[in-house]
Amino acid sequence: MDLHGFLKALVRRWLTVAVCMGLAVGAAFAVTNLMTPVYAASTQLFVATRSGEDTTQLSQGQTFSQARVQSYAAIVPTRQVTGPVVRELKLRTTPEELASRITAEAPLNTVLINITVRDTDPQRAASVANAVAASFSAVVERLETPSPDQVAAAEHDAPALVSPVSLGVTEHAVAPADPVSPRPLLNLAGGALVGLLLAAGLVVLRETLDTTLKTSQTLGEFTGLPGLGVIPYDKSAPAQPLITAATHSKRAEAFRKLRTNLQFAQVDDRPRIIMVTSSLPGEGKTNTSVNLALSLAEAGVSTCLVDADLRRPCVARTFGLVQDAGLTTVLIGQARAEDVMQQVGNGLSVLAGGAVPPNPTELLASARMNEILQDLAKKYEVVIVDTAPLLPVADTIGLAPLAQGTLLVVRASKTNRDQVRTAVEALDRVGGRVLGTVFNMAAAPKGDQYDTYGEYGELPSPRISAPKGAASPMDLVGEK
Repeated sequence: MDLHGFLKALVRRWLTVAVCMGLAVGAAFAVTNLMTPVYAASTQLFVATRSGEDTTQLSQGQTFSQARVQSYAAIVPTRQVTGPVVRELKLRTTPEELASRITAEAPLNTVLINITVRDTDPQRAASVANAVAASFSAVVERLETPSPDQVAAAEHDAPALVSPVSLGVTEHAVAPADPVSPRPLLNLAGGALVGLLLAAGLVVLRETLDTTLKTSQTLGEFTGLPGLGVIPYDKSAPAQPLITAATHSKRAEAFRKLRTNLQFAQVDDRPRIIMVTSSLPGEGKTNTSVNLALSLAEAGVSTCLVDADLRRPCVARTFGLVQDAGLTTVLIGQARAEDVMQQVGNGLSVLAGGAVPPNPTELLASARMNEILQDLAKKYEVVIVDTAPLLPVADTIGLAPLAQGTLLVVRASKTNRDQVRTAVEALDRVGGRVLGTVFNMAAAPKGDQYDTYGEYGELPSPRISAPKGAASPMDLVGEK
């Protein structure tokens, strides 16, 4: 996954990102409120040498102090320093625990030592810091004071029993006004960052495990088939599933683009019998079939729509037509196709499915079915055949060789790669000619040029409605 794809995945799964960041920030806020405030009080010491007033001696003393000061800083958090402080201030702690709350540092090329004490009480932090400075000064001067044996062994002009260094306080510790911990803004920012990282990890994991096809480009790259149409998701489709000549919505224009692409595809060997199918139910194959047929009829192409989904026929109910007489009636020889053909607006002829037979697979793969399709192809420029899904039943596999081309409908973010692969391979095995794919219920791109048609889409337009008592057109169209 490249950076662009990763960012698109984050936007697409914005709810996951929002939940993770919300939980992480909430946890950081709760932890911040539960934490006991900690205050830091600091004092500063200056290390000086007891040298003469001679310039050389002063320079040597400065060099001596700088050489020693780093070692002095390491002595601050020791038991020699903290033990007297605990006894003096009568602290309810141990010298070792107190030492863990003390830090000392000596800035490079200076003779300064900064001592910082952390405590939950600001006044106590300042008192401990000042006491540590005093105890530390006494310890250093005691350590630097020569012993009597050293003085006796020295020359007669050796110095007396006096420490060559002295430590003076340059800045006394005062009670701090604000705590150094917790830091609410920093904690919340950290929580937001942790939440974002967690969300990014979950998004990458879900994208890795999610094999559904998100874009038409991905579908084309995966199948190697031309994408003949991208039908955007339209929340108003359940109320108005059928497009008409007066409809100028994104969805209607997408079907017109599909019609145009189909007309220009395979120019040298243009198919007249076109089967429309999908891998599984619920991908919108019936909706695609009926609206593609309406678009062709709208363009003046003599079109016949055949409902060959004999297990769950939906075309008749979509248009509000008679279901009992149709394809199965013709297949068993009880009527001719022209006798049961029904007409809808724009000159579209519809051959309904008829009564549901006990053996749809055998009927659809029969020589009689081939004769019916060939006869219809002689009377109409295009015959659109709506079929059953490929994977659940074998009906469409038997019918595929009789068609001159197949459109495979794939639902965006629903159909996975394995299902599409299996469907394409099944058509290839029986010699089915796949014209291309239709990417259905895709997210509409922002800034689409058909946004300007919105006001026209609301104008009154002729609608094909079902007769009183018939099922709603979307009862099954949206499911198929």
